[in-house]
Amino acid sequence: MDKVDRLVEGWLRDGLLPGGVLDITVSNRLRFQKSYGLYSDGTNERPIHLDTLFDIASLTKVTATLPAILVLVAKGKLSLDSSVQHYLPEFRYPQVTLRHLLMHASGLPPDLPYLPRKAARTGLIDEILTQELLFIPGEDKLYSDLGMILLGIIIERVSGEPLDRFVREHVFEPLDMRNTLFTPGPELQDRIAATEQVDGDFIIGEVHDEKSFHLGGVSGSAGLFATADDLARYAAWWLQPEKWGIVPPSLMREATAHSVRGRGLGWEVWHDPASVPSCGESWPMGSFGHTGFTGTSLWIEPEQGLSVVFLTNAVHFGRNNKIRELRPILHEAVLSSV
Repeated sequence: MDKVDRLVEGWLRDGLLPGGVLDITVSNRLRFQKSYGLYSDGTNERPIHLDTLFDIASLTKVTATLPAILVLVAKGKLSLDSSVQHYLPEFRYPQVTLRHLLMHASGLPPDLPYLPRKAARTGLIDEILTQELLFIPGEDKLYSDLGMILLGIIIERVSGEPLDRFVREHVFEPLDMRNTLFTPGPELQDRIAATEQVDGDFIIGEVHDEKSFHLGGVSGSAGLFATADDLARYAAWWLQPEKWGIVPPSLMREATAHSVRGRGLGWEVWHDPASVPSCGESWPMGSFGHTGFTGTSLWIEPEQGLSVVFLTNAVHFGRNNKIRELRPILHEAVLSSV
């Protein structure tokens, strides 16, 4: 992985990224792990280590919300093709199903109007429930945080447990993901990479996403903090689901087998040459992954048993950073090295 290592080191020298952790696994043949760079806590510069926790932003959608839904489906408590209204009666559209929400095909808008972190927003869920659909469910695709937030609420109602507790008990603990959690406590503060500077202070240990922040740090759309090693464990589950008795492998395969316009259940799935994914066009069709706004990503190539976890706090340099341009370059370099 010398080529890949030099690439990331060069980005740090050029000031394109503050730092990060790269974790590459190829079946039982290769494991490459390395930490890079520094971040500021507002007073001092702190080095990033392999066990640094990152706000993984929208990776929460496929690392917490998706597996929690699959667990409840496997237990017979949810059906992917049932109406959202069946589980959430206050939702106004009976034609929208859980599958639509997972595939970002519900017609819900992508987001709500921006409100800063300090603004009061106690009625956020009611705001989502009043949104008009932008298209007929199932006839188009539009990435939506709102649908994933609703799925988080459905998980809580059906399971009778808070989302963070349910996913910890049924996913993270069985996979030995001991460093993946919502709302990390003060004892972990020194291990968490700072994200963006807001009102003069860097955000450390609090979720970067404003909607999740207004929901108390736990939502189906964002809020998880994790290490690269834990996400590599998570990827290993998707590569060999039969090794764990968490969810039937057939149900997990369904999540990535029937993609529509680049979306499976939760995952971004590479299948349409007209829509190149964030891993780059050289990766084989059938690869699947996801990204997070803070600068995080996880991509999996099932044929070779390849997983690439790249956790950065790119928003430390502001929201107009280069991570979207850098991701495909990195992943294509990894594939050519493999």
